[in-house]
Amino acid sequence: TKYGPPSVLNLSEIEKPIPKDNEILIKMMATTVNSGDARLRRADPFLVRLMFGFFKPRKQILGNVISGIVQSVGKDVTSFKIGDEVFGLTDMTMGTYAEYLVVPELTPLALKPLNTNFEEAAATVFGGHTALHFLKKAGVKPGQKILVYGASGAVGSCAVQIAKYYGAEVTAVCSTANIELVKKLGADIVIDYTKQDLSGMEGKFDVVFETVDKTQVSKIAKLVKPSGVLMLGAVIIKGMLQGLIASKKHNIKLIGGVADVTASDMNFIKQLIENKDLKPVIDKTYSLEQMAQAHEYVDKGHKVGNVVIKI
Repeated sequence: TKYGPPSVLNLSEIEKPIPKDNEILIKMMATTVNSGDARLRRADPFLVRLMFGFFKPRKQILGNVISGIVQSVGKDVTSFKIGDEVFGLTDMTMGTYAEYLVVPELTPLALKPLNTNFEEAAATVFGGHTALHFLKKAGVKPGQKILVYGASGAVGSCAVQIAKYYGAEVTAVCSTANIELVKKLGADIVIDYTKQDLSGMEGKFDVVFETVDKTQVSKIAKLVKPSGVLMLGAVIIKGMLQGLIASKKHNIKLIGGVADVTASDMNFIKQLIENKDLKPVIDKTYSLEQMAQAHEYVDKGHKVGNVVIKI
């Protein structure tokens, strides 16, 4: 009911929603806590208040990752039926931190991959769709050299795997503790940012994907080849302005902004998972009752892959 630290999250009883003619009622089985959820909770950046309520949040139930079972459908719904196991995103309408959720039929949803449980499916949604959006916009091709900064995070861990699926040569940047994990995800080269200075790799990469907003844009832009692509997947206004300046200075293309997602994207992610080209990475799992603790952990900024909420 207000912006602030994790303690503003409270568990309460609400009425079970009823789907309209074009809507689906989903019994939620799992969701995730990602960096976007945490930013909305604390209204960071301040501009969040312009979209979600200036003095207090209009959306009082956070969460945008869906993983659950269709419980009922409106009379006009044709894409899904009762009993379907689905996963996807609500995007900016939020509301997945609850036992039941109503969404329009046109929500980016797909049938849950056959080879995952609900927690694993939830763990691929946010990072998978974000990574896919940016890599498609960059037009990543076989043989290209791509650097993924923040390769052990929700987006980075998926970006490594999807870039490999596209045939790229992937250099992954992470901390010492996560080197083995990132190697297992398929990275060709893994760099420990705590031990190696990246400046010696200037102008080496066709694509550089910064996924965590934890390095200076001006420095990472120098790693891109002339006419190459710099993707800023987590920065906000200041970072984008720095990116624009760097793109002009180094003659590179800049890609940023919000990642769009479609049902087609979700079905593609489903195929990647079922073909074992995309594996979920789960750091910790909490219950719905432990939501504040889950946010506290995410706020520390060191999660590996995803923090999952089992509902």
